[in-house]
Amino acid sequence: MDPILVVFSGGQDSTTCLMQAIKERGAEHVHTVTFNYGQRHALEVELAAEIAKEQRVASHKVITVDWYRDITSNALMDTETPIQREADAPFPNTFVDGRNALFLLTAAIYAKSKGIYDLMIGVSDADYSGYPDCREVFVRSMNETLNLAMGCTFNIFAPLQHLTKAQEWALADQLGCLEYIRERTLTCYEGIPGDGCGKCPACQLRAYGLNTYLASRHD
Repeated sequence: MDPILVVFSGGQDSTTCLMQAIKERGAEHVHTVTFNYGQRHALEVELAAEIAKEQRVASHKVITVDWYRDITSNALMDTETPIQREADAPFPNTFVDGRNALFLLTAAIYAKSKGIYDLMIGVSDADYSGYPDCREVFVRSMNETLNLAMGCTFNIFAPLQHLTKAQEWALADQLGCLEYIRERTLTCYEGIPGDGCGKCPACQLRAYGLNTYLASRHD
């Protein structure tokens, strides 16, 4: 079985990806990488490490890119900036310029050093909130760029690419980990694990998807 490296934040999306990778390949073939990039809540990095340990993955790596916040500004990295979306803005101020490109490039470099050429990331263009680096066209382009840049063949898997949040919860249920993901992951912009604050955009999207899925399950 080929090994795979999951870009892992400890949130709903990446944990769902992790569970799928484990189901498909076995935990002994799954590796995780988490980025400490100056995000609002250090708890995100801590939870990712805890989940990786609980799921007994082959290895877990934390990569710190502490220079990132020196070259860009956004509400996810600046606690003094309120989370919002201006009426005329192309996307919310929680968008972090180049984040998924940086993560995938760095993950690929790390993966190649371990003989791993399969990468997984939890992006979705169905619920991407206007983030340009969550679109399928970006993932395909990045895959080609990595292959050209490093002279090898990477395969980027984005199993949530076309799923709504409701469908994502359905997938978690099929994988037998809905309650685990609901209780253990951190999606909330206020840094509250589980169901979170219930008020921020991330919590509202997560709750809407969960409630939609649960309602459909009982129809």
